[in-house]
Amino acid sequence: MTTPSETPAAASVQPVPAKAGAAATLAVQHGEVRDIPLNRLKASPKNARRVGHSAEVIEARAASIRHKGVLQPLVVEPEVKNGEETGYYLVSAGEGRRQALRLLAKRKALAKGAPVRCVVDTTNDPAEVSMDENLSRETMHPADQFEAFKDLADRKGYGAEEIAARFGIKPDLVRQRLRLGAVAPALLDFYREEGLTLEQVTAFAVNPDVERQMQVFAQLAPQQRQAYAIRRAMVEDKVGSDDRRATFVGVEAYEAAGGAVLRDLFSQAGGVCWLEDVVLLERLVLEKLATVAEETRAAEGWKWASACLDFPHGHGCSRVWERHRERAPGETEAINALIAEDAELTERWADIEPPPPEVAARFEAIADELDAYGDEYGYDADDKARAGVFVVLTPYGEARIDRGFVRPEDEPAPAPEEAAQPDAEDGQDGPLAPGDEDDETQEEADAQGEQTSTVEDPAAPLPDRVIAELTAHRNAALRDALAQDPDLAQVALVHALVARVFGAYPVPTCLDIQWASRDLNQFGEGIEDSPAGQAIAERHRSWARQIPSEGPDLWAFVVGLDHDSRASLLAHCVSLSVYAVRNWERRPHALAHADTLASALDLDMRAYWKPTAVRYLDRVTKAQISAAVSDAVSPEAAARLVGLKKPEMVAAAEPLLVEAGWLPAILRTVRPPVCDETAPSNQQPELAAPSDEEDAHALALGDLDEPSAPEPALTAGVEGLSASDEAEALLAVVG
Repeated sequence: MTTPSETPAAASVQPVPAKAGAAATLAVQHGEVRDIPLNRLKASPKNARRVGHSAEVIEARAASIRHKGVLQPLVVEPEVKNGEETGYYLVSAGEGRRQALRLLAKRKALAKGAPVRCVVDTTNDPAEVSMDENLSRETMHPADQFEAFKDLADRKGYGAEEIAARFGIKPDLVRQRLRLGAVAPALLDFYREEGLTLEQVTAFAVNPDVERQMQVFAQLAPQQRQAYAIRRAMVEDKVGSDDRRATFVGVEAYEAAGGAVLRDLFSQAGGVCWLEDVVLLERLVLEKLATVAEETRAAEGWKWASACLDFPHGHGCSRVWERHRERAPGETEAINALIAEDAELTERWADIEPPPPEVAARFEAIADELDAYGDEYGYDADDKARAGVFVVLTPYGEARIDRGFVRPEDEPAPAPEEAAQPDAEDGQDGPLAPGDEDDETQEEADAQGEQTSTVEDPAAPLPDRVIAELTAHRNAALRDALAQDPDLAQVALVHALVARVFGAYPVPTCLDIQWASRDLNQFGEGIEDSPAGQAIAERHRSWARQIPSEGPDLWAFVVGLDHDSRASLLAHCVSLSVYAVRNWERRPHALAHADTLASALDLDMRAYWKPTAVRYLDRVTKAQISAAVSDAVSPEAAARLVGLKKPEMVAAAEPLLVEAGWLPAILRTVRPPVCDETAPSNQQPELAAPSDEEDAHALALGDLDEPSAPEPALTAGVEGLSASDEAEALLAVVG
């Protein structure tokens, strides 16, 4: 510990009389310098500072005195009572230093009577001295402070902990100042000239690479140098710790593998960092996914397993699904008995927590026995022997296992009779239509038949043209008969759709109905892992487990469903064909119909989407965040966010918007207007029209024709029809 100076008391310097014609020489100091015992110093009632120093300030001054001593003497005056000095001194300037010295004495780092260098001033007004002590000082420029800290670290080799101890501040604050001191000198000079703000300098300091700092400064125009834009550019070639890859591997595992980490010293949330070696990170991700894939393959008996960062949508594989397992005799009864016993025990001991040990043991035994019986559904061993699994990384940093994919080379060979038949999908499953065959060849064959056949064979096949004509008549009759049987028409429609949605076999239907389902994952990350995506996948898996694996069995399956189940299956197949994404494709009328469909469904997107940082707030401007808060909560709440940095604004706005259930305008469902019962009954509802901007753009591109009167069959309302009438109207259009 450096002790206070013990310099002998010096005589005070008094004013020197000026020579004739010369300016008077001012005194450098009023009063004499004395070493006064610490326990003889008191706070002055004339001190101008009424709000005392904070505990943090006193702690910092104590640390400085402990390492460097009292660098500036205190200014005191003798305490006088009843016209006599008491032997104590009142501190006019330096009360903070006095309290820091008392703190050191309390901690036994200093004697209570340790001498303190003071200037005894009896000439100046103590109150004025106190004011001057607090008003005349000027804080050094932050850039000078940053560089001074860095110089201390570079020149004397002090680390952040040592510097923090010598100045009585937190090590994290020292690390921030050292990082700011390492910013390119040209940028710090620009900051001194007020060409940059402290927020902008802090954004540059996120990455200590001076060369990169100057590159970003040169690349961004002055109007583009917002702090968030600088920060994003400084780390654009790195991977954030909240990235799905970093979440899956873990920052600790990445560092253990030798990966470099750039930590954000200025984030209030803490723990924010960037992983600099992207190649290493992705190698670790794939290795971990491959481990999961191999463990799954070995444990479940699949032929192969493939690990991918993203699901390979162009894999070219067909898919097999779980099937209902045939239980051994007595298994179903045993399972039902265990379930009933579990329910009975649960009801009996519902009010006692925890239940007696023997009851808890029985609960565990029941669970183990049920697990031993296995799931009701499972994959066939033959399917596993030729199929495999994809293990992919979800947007939330978790491994997802998709099972049952069959590569083309592993497809079973077709039966001999099937191989002999042309593929129905190729349009070669029947006689050629008139005009399709080679006319000359047919004429030659007819002529040769006339020459060589002297006796007609009644069993000879009919000419192709006759077959086509006859079956065309039968086709027309089927159309007419099916249009008169709405229930069977619905069965046929469900059968045709299911064959295309689930079938891994040639489509066994004569209905020429096209079906397609767009891959929505191409438009954004996390669609398939959203609440809607997960619900769709689970519904699809549930139906796929029940669909027959053989095409000829599909009709009997659809016919055997009850009305509600068949309607649910139809709804699922139809739902997968919905395509209402707003993108570069100009489809104004389709998008308008999507709005109409959302209104009819009374769609509430709050159940499917929330305005989180990842989904929305990080991707829009501060002005848009403020407008959202104003809309969802109040203008006052939005005003409280003004002035915050974007990360802090996002953190403050997210819980407000999520709790309020706020939605962007594009996700809101416009409710249809209430119908006026007094309106004429023959007035038809208007179709939802596209926006003027979309319509004009579409017309300019030639995507729309001039407006024409809609066809009554397409515009008439169907909500008032019965189920049979609705199906009959549908079949009249589809034919």
